[in-house]
Amino acid sequence: MSVRAGIVVTGTEVLTGRVSDRNGPWLSEQLHALGADPIAIAVVGDRPEDILRALRFLASEGCSLIVTTGGLGPTADDLTAAVVGRFQDREMVLDEPLQGRIAEILRPLMARWPDLDADAILVSNRKQALIPAGAEILEPVGTAPGLVVTPRQDEGPTVVVLPGPPRELQPMWRRACETSEALLAALAGATEYRRDVLRLYGIPESEIAATLRAAQTARVELDRLEITTCLRRGEVEVVSRYEPAEAAVYDAFVQLVRERHRDTLFSDDGTTVDEQVFRLLRGGGRSPAQTIAVAESCTGGLLCARLTERPGSSEVVRGGLVVYSNEAKVALARVDPALVERVGAVSEAVAEALADGARAALGADVGVGVTGIAGPGGATEDKPVGLVWLSVSHGDGRRLTRSLTLPGSRVDIRDRSTTVALHLVRRLLLGGADARC
Repeated sequence: MSVRAGIVVTGTEVLTGRVSDRNGPWLSEQLHALGADPIAIAVVGDRPEDILRALRFLASEGCSLIVTTGGLGPTADDLTAAVVGRFQDREMVLDEPLQGRIAEILRPLMARWPDLDADAILVSNRKQALIPAGAEILEPVGTAPGLVVTPRQDEGPTVVVLPGPPRELQPMWRRACETSEALLAALAGATEYRRDVLRLYGIPESEIAATLRAAQTARVELDRLEITTCLRRGEVEVVSRYEPAEAAVYDAFVQLVRERHRDTLFSDDGTTVDEQVFRLLRGGGRSPAQTIAVAESCTGGLLCARLTERPGSSEVVRGGLVVYSNEAKVALARVDPALVERVGAVSEAVAEALADGARAALGADVGVGVTGIAGPGGATEDKPVGLVWLSVSHGDGRRLTRSLTLPGSRVDIRDRSTTVALHLVRRLLLGGADARC
């Protein structure tokens, strides 16, 4: 049986939605990679009794490891360390060497702001050096230390206490996995798992459900795999988690997916369309690199943002034009104003003119044009909300253009449009010369 683990995310700002939780999903991925089985992510406010109830619930569910995030700062609502001490039946004690290290961390801050009350700052941060007796200290990345707290009677879960800011939590967690004997002991016996991802584009999630039924009919033992499917950004993601001994079962499943979805399976190694486009633009070491430029209307720069997320993108991304208004389309992408007047901004011809205009204006090999109606207003009888025209053109004369009507909110339409654009770019770079993608 795999090691069961739980996560407690603390903070009223997270519970109320003012801050989005990034830590819970990230920690769940890390625990999965270590062979643990995360059973729940509990999000609770800054109330001691609620934090304690969450810890007790996860313990009652057989968790041998619980990871908490947040509530380690110097203010009155930072309560996690004390609650964990109570949960583990350990009194709170002042660790004077830790207090000194925190003071050293704060010294440059106080030097930068000489008007601050230094004594008040040191007093308020003293509480960060109050820890459960016997706890293992994880050295601060910011000002807050982390903790690894084992149960007093050696019965129950080990609790890893981490700060809330991801920039502090993530390096601290990695360091703890390398150095904490108590954490490693809690993970002892964790099952080794493999995790593989298939990505498909251009089919509904229901098609994968049908494929799973077909696999069972074909006697592929899917019960030996843990398979989850998710529709994300207009793509279907199929994640399989399995023990190494079940590799042959997974291979049989992948082969069946390849046979049934030859035209829509674009990634069987976990790579995203973003990664594939970047690799194709760079030439993959087999051909010269190619450059790309974009002219975006309804997506307002989101496509260019995705293209530039990776280190080294400056080698292939020339830039982007945000041409939201008709005047900008004319002035920046050199779209003929008579064309806009005749067919409208959301049209095949304007999308193609934007792609050519971006390529010409920025001297790129590949140009992308995106224009559409993200809503909620701006629709007409023949141009509904969600209608998007996209075009990708190459300096060698190849072009791919398509339109589609996307469902969802304004955010969904804009985001999914970038995915469609990237798939068009991918198909063009692979040698495609038709509008299907």
